[in-house]
Amino acid sequence: MPALNELLADIRALVECESPSADLAAVGRSAEVVARVGTARLGVAPERIALDGRAHLRWRLGAEPSRVLVLGHHDTVWPIGSLADHPCTVEDGVLRGPGCFDMKAGLVMAFHAVAGLDGVTLLVTGDEELGAPSSRELIEKEARAASAALVLEASADGGALKTERKGISLYEVGVVGRAAHAGLEPERGVNSTVELSHQVLAVSAIADPSAGTTVTPTAALAGTTTNTVPAAGSFAVDVRARTQREQDRVDRAIRALPPVLPGARIEVTGGPNRPPLEAAASAALYERVCRIAARLGMPEPGSAAVGGGSDGNITAGVGTPTLDGLGAVGGGAHAADEHVLVDELPGRTALLRALVEDLLADSTNPLLGSGATRP
Repeated sequence: MPALNELLADIRALVECESPSADLAAVGRSAEVVARVGTARLGVAPERIALDGRAHLRWRLGAEPSRVLVLGHHDTVWPIGSLADHPCTVEDGVLRGPGCFDMKAGLVMAFHAVAGLDGVTLLVTGDEELGAPSSRELIEKEARAASAALVLEASADGGALKTERKGISLYEVGVVGRAAHAGLEPERGVNSTVELSHQVLAVSAIADPSAGTTVTPTAALAGTTTNTVPAAGSFAVDVRARTQREQDRVDRAIRALPPVLPGARIEVTGGPNRPPLEAAASAALYERVCRIAARLGMPEPGSAAVGGGSDGNITAGVGTPTLDGLGAVGGGAHAADEHVLVDELPGRTALLRALVEDLLADSTNPLLGSGATRP
């Protein structure tokens, strides 16, 4: 197992370099720290990939063609200055600090787990928390060339691996009406607030709780002054779906929304942001890691289906077998109590290394074909 003091020192180095996703300079500084720590552990420097001004890092390990993609991100949701109120500490077996659980501890685990292996690509992106706007095509390209993708996002409760993630779609539903004086001649207007209310109810009805599909209207805006029939309005919609079929069904339904008021018009923008990570994409890898855990005398990790998205949705979306949640055990992602359980770090890292070694060694396994790029 890796030395705990080395894991903790590396995690501290990453956590103490703040990296809010929207701050390009901060993400750039973080990339340099990640590159330094990774180079020290892997013995080779990464490629620095700049996309839309954002820093991503890629390590190609060994002389063999890469067959396993290990994926993580170094950006966080925490603004600059968060360390003042949430310093990086280790007390009573708990490591704390902004971004430690999501997911800088996972990056350090990856460095220690894949050091010295041949045939691995380690990709560290800098915009996951924004939905991977600049790195999406890069992730898709690497995933198509790999036979398995292992995502170092933090675990689910109790250390469970994330074997399902809902797909995410984001929309804005715009309502166009017609303005009129609310006191003198409201009948001459087409009230966008009333139309918006109809559409909010219609959108909500698209959800299917039995299938795990949520369709949630969120932020809304309509009107300009209190004495004017509003001419325009809009509301945002957050959609989470467990299957591609459900994500597609919701997309068709939202785009087909008819107006209710005569003269009103509906304009829909947005769409699917991340495809689902369906259970079928992770099943074989999950079974494999459970067998490895038993062989190592470790408890079998649990599995969990979660609503939040990650870059694992993207790798699964191009057809690459994907296992997510292989990172740190702890809790409080994005919250003031974000933390990592220190005692879990060495064993969890050893399990990850054993999984990668097992995948690389078994050329007969259907997960590991030639590694040829998918169409």
